Amino acid sequence: MSIDKKQVRVGMIGYKFMGKAHSNAYRNLPFFFDSKVVPIMQSISGRDEAGVKEAAQKMGWASYETDWRELIERDDIDVIDIVTPNSTHFEMAIAAAEAGKHVICEKPLAMNVDQAKRMYNAVQKNGVIHMICHNYRFAPAVQFAKKLIEQGRIGKIRHIRGTYLQDAYLDPKSPITWRARKEITGSGVLGDIGSHSLDLARFLVGEFQEVVGMTETFVNQRPVETNSHIEQVENMQMEDVTVEDSAVIIARFENGAIGTFEATKLAGGNLNGNRFEINGEKGSIRWDLENLNNLEVYFADDEPGLRGYRTINCTETYHPYANVYWPVGHIIGYEHTFINLLSDFMNGIYEGISPKPNFEDGLRNQIVLDSIEKSVLQKSWVSVSENISRTIGRDLAISKN
Repeated sequence: MSIDKKQVRVGMIGYKFMGKAHSNAYRNLPFFFDSKVVPIMQSISGRDEAGVKEAAQKMGWASYETDWRELIERDDIDVIDIVTPNSTHFEMAIAAAEAGKHVICEKPLAMNVDQAKRMYNAVQKNGVIHMICHNYRFAPAVQFAKKLIEQGRIGKIRHIRGTYLQDAYLDPKSPITWRARKEITGSGVLGDIGSHSLDLARFLVGEFQEVVGMTETFVNQRPVETNSHIEQVENMQMEDVTVEDSAVIIARFENGAIGTFEATKLAGGNLNGNRFEINGEKGSIRWDLENLNNLEVYFADDEPGLRGYRTINCTETYHPYANVYWPVGHIIGYEHTFINLLSDFMNGIYEGISPKPNFEDGLRNQIVLDSIEKSVLQKSWVSVSENISRTIGRDLAISKN
């Protein structure tokens, strides 16, 4: 006997890297998860008609639009998924919320705190379900780390070290992209990859109390990509890089823990090194995205002579999300973090509750980013706690992540 399932019709704005990741997740979610809500890939939007038409056909969307406003206005769309550059998130998310559409948005949520707050207010006012796509929370190993921390297995947390190291910009001849233009991206590596480390810290350790940061732009100009050979340096048109390409942060948390964070795209040999190590009074946990199925755990009360990190392959049925995929030891990949996140989003639509991380988390993350940027300018510590209380009120300021 078949069970009737609610269908939600998704409209996605954008279709490049993140569009591909989200499309894959929508296509595969019903195959793995027995959800009461099934996403229907109704329509995709992009400015380049040839490009968006090809993307729709390749990725499995039923139709396409060349104007995102028309996509939002369609009666056959229930959800708007925003996977566009940062400068567009604000207008699109508010328009979607005001049209009564549920919203999921790529990170960082906005260009600044004011935009993020108005986006959060819009989804709250219009009663729509909302999420922000911090997908790394949804690796089974990260979820298991959260479980161990909540169980008190490593005791009171004292330290976190978070790094997000890439070498994508190591070559100074690499063409400039929108991620290096402040008017489009808002910030450089802080918002692009550092925001992931900050979100994982909030998820696993707790709320930030204060931060101090240092940023640098080591490659100040990059070539504009043309049809000519990029090797012809002398003929290149150069453009100023207007955001940081490297950042270092020191932080104190509300629970007394301290942390250090580093984000850069100039770390040679690091393809996508999103890593953290958390030290508590009774043990430690560490994780590396490039080895995302494994969680390393150390317990101080192990037998003398046998103390050291043990590696847990988080593919067993009692590891979060792992039970819906393959037999034990059959690893999953990057794309499954999006499937896991969207399964929570679909369940949230069914239950009428915005799952975490949602726009409140996006706003909090934006406040941390803003506090770091202020710290860099002032060359001093900045209170995140005060900025959160001032922005979203004391009741929300003390809510759990």
